[in-house]
Amino acid sequence: MKKIRYFFESLLLLLFLGLSKCLPLSWASGLGGFIGRTLGPRLAASRKAYRNIQKIYPDMPPQQQTKIITGMWDNLARVMLEFPHLKKIGSQRTTIINAELLDQYKNKPVVFISGHLGNWECCPPALLLQKEFYMHPVYRAPNNPVSDWLLNKARQMGGRLKPIPKSKGGARQMVKILKNNEGIGMLIDQKYNEGIEVDFLGHPAMTFPAFANLPQKFNCPLIPLHIERLKGANFQVTVLPAIPTAGRAIEDIIGDSHALFKTWIEKNPEQWLWLHRRWKS
Repeated sequence: MKKIRYFFESLLLLLFLGLSKCLPLSWASGLGGFIGRTLGPRLAASRKAYRNIQKIYPDMPPQQQTKIITGMWDNLARVMLEFPHLKKIGSQRTTIINAELLDQYKNKPVVFISGHLGNWECCPPALLLQKEFYMHPVYRAPNNPVSDWLLNKARQMGGRLKPIPKSKGGARQMVKILKNNEGIGMLIDQKYNEGIEVDFLGHPAMTFPAFANLPQKFNCPLIPLHIERLKGANFQVTVLPAIPTAGRAIEDIIGDSHALFKTWIEKNPEQWLWLHRRWKS
């Protein structure tokens, strides 16, 4: 049964990506937004998103919650149909703010952090194509290996980037890349059961601690990247100053990172992926 399900999942993904590739970027993104707004709020997964919003914003009016959920699905479906256009997004549709902060880290190990905001896939190609800065993306691999292959093919930029799955093998790959004086990019806003419990949006949350450990181990900077969808398929990535890590407790480093995320999510709550099981039930 699992193989049959994977087959149809992969076929559906292949059809959508193939359709998107045949369309201009703006059309593909707009189609994704329409599908997301129309179908997303009706899916059972939306109940999880509603519970998360109510946990963080218990006094928020129901109509505002619905607006956030609808916007979240709009953004998520756009991200999926923008996959075949990541090269164009990175080179032409993403503005990098404070890009000069990166100059001092060229050809050095760097750990970048961000979250599932805007189109979180746009950062690695944008830094590569605009700044010749290598940021290999760390990602949570889907269970379906064919879907994993299809999405990674879009991420690789013709083989110049090496997507890294969150796994023991992926951890070794991260170390190898940092030793090679290149950067890795990590999305740190998902639950990690074997992680460290630190406050996130006002509630304890298990967090993957590697992004705080690696800068201490390699004496390299920890750089936050704030991703925003401006309008349609146009994006802005703001490079922030490095978070201090030397001699600090891991919990404090994670806490500083979560504090940044709080401001980002509050600014654009409809652009964050509220579907994760981020907190304990």
